[in-house]
Amino acid sequence: MALLNKNTESEFAAERAFVKDYLDRVPQTCSQPDAKSKEYRDKIKKLLVERNAVLVAHYYTSPELQSLAEETGGMVADSLEMARFGTQSSAGTIVVAGVKFMGETAKILNPEKTILMPTLEATCSLDLGCPVDTFAQFCDENSDHEVVVYANTSAEVKARSDWVVTSAIALDVVDFLTSQGKAIIWAPDKHLGNYIQKQTGAEDMLIWDGACIVHEEFKTRALDDMRHLHPNAAVLAHPESPMAVLEQADMVGSTTQIIKAACERPEKMFIVATDAGIFYKMQQMAPDKELILAPTAGEGATCRSCANCPWMGMNSLANLYDSLLNSSHEVLVDAELCEKAMLPLQRMLDFRKNQA
Repeated sequence: MALLNKNTESEFAAERAFVKDYLDRVPQTCSQPDAKSKEYRDKIKKLLVERNAVLVAHYYTSPELQSLAEETGGMVADSLEMARFGTQSSAGTIVVAGVKFMGETAKILNPEKTILMPTLEATCSLDLGCPVDTFAQFCDENSDHEVVVYANTSAEVKARSDWVVTSAIALDVVDFLTSQGKAIIWAPDKHLGNYIQKQTGAEDMLIWDGACIVHEEFKTRALDDMRHLHPNAAVLAHPESPMAVLEQADMVGSTTQIIKAACERPEKMFIVATDAGIFYKMQQMAPDKELILAPTAGEGATCRSCANCPWMGMNSLANLYDSLLNSSHEVLVDAELCEKAMLPLQRMLDFRKNQA
């Protein structure tokens, strides 16, 4: 496994501590609509029309942003489908409610369009933990390896890769490359990398030492206790979770695959190990199912602490309104960098198309 350098390790530890503190402090509650929220929503709806703009929101943002995207002809989806939606929309401006790498991906796929975000401060521990200079040096030192990076990375890291993949297609891509006798560098999520390596049997696979510090909060022993407390419940887990959590899961998959499983599986109750923001869409798509958040902190088997990404939580109606009103928080990616990053993205899109 490739290790981060000491400086990056220190920065990553600081971000990890920040999120742990956030999870300890913030109660698990959904924001309730109030008069101010309605005012913002009405103004945003008007501005979206005036600016020929469309709102796309990630599954991990707040329910009020997800519902607003749906009500205004936008989309709620995972990061890649959010970006792909922009290519199919006639809107000249795409507003991305999510984290910065999602805005960058939208810009890469839609270089001619204006990409706005409610805030450019919303980042991701996986992105932070994989700085391009350190990563590029590591790739240079292992130049005989095919470089496969997760979508949760900067535009610069994408441009340095051979493949960009989502959690939904990562297994298939790595399995294909392994069948071709390719040695692989995987970055940046070590838990997803370890899961893929175990599933595909890829022997020559170097795994970058990064992690989603929200998914890392899921607790193995408490999950086991919760499973015994609810023996008829199925565990649905995102592969960014630690292996010990994945080994207890009845189904491991991407956000979209988790939602699909809740709809199609026969169980009436699900313990869900991913960001709690996904519950909005899961409850919408499977209203007859009971959803329980996998335990993230504390010692009790019924612990349901706040598995919310703090950076996703930076997206709000207030800063979304400000972004649209002032055309602020625009995502800018150098044109040459867009072209370079588009190559590994297109490779994945072509691969998926050929699989269909």
